Amino acid sequence: MACSDSRRRRVWTAARSGTRSGAAGFAALLGLTALALGPLARPALAELRWRQGVFPVATFLGYTSHFGQRVGPSGRSEPHYGLDIAAPMGSPIRSWWGGVVADVIDDGACGVGLVITSGPYEHIYCHLSGSAAGGVYRSGPVALGPGMAVRGGQLIGHVGMSGRTTGPHLHWGIRYQGRWLNPGAILKAMARARSAR
Repeated sequence: MACSDSRRRRVWTAARSGTRSGAAGFAALLGLTALALGPLARPALAELRWRQGVFPVATFLGYTSHFGQRVGPSGRSEPHYGLDIAAPMGSPIRSWWGGVVADVIDDGACGVGLVITSGPYEHIYCHLSGSAAGGVYRSGPVALGPGMAVRGGQLIGHVGMSGRTTGPHLHWGIRYQGRWLNPGAILKAMARARSAR
């Protein structure tokens, strides 16, 4: 496996901690509070901040699963800590924000994936195509490993079907200080910031 068992336990144990903390993060984000935005708590400055975000999939086909409680592939109700974005197999995936690769994942749920940290934010990209041999993610011209810096909008991978999935898509999750946020709310904040120009 490409990432350590203890690291994987920390990432996915937090994912199972419940949607209440995700809802709190969502509320903080939409409310533009100091908790979600730190020193950029004033709404005018907060709007400017979200302009830097980049939609992570270059070829968008639609959303296939929302953040929160859902009926999973097993047919049972389960929490879903991200947003599933459908795209053609092999479509480019871009980093939502500049940051540093914290982990390369290779497991039965996320499949091949990346964890990138940007200050107090941690963004997770799952179901990528390519490989995670030796702790380095490789797909086409992309080769990323822990500690490597990435720019916002940089090509970081390609859409695949690794892990637990029924079709090609990107599972995109975001945590703020350990609490899951609704990526849909972040996309709305990014859209508001761009329309405020």
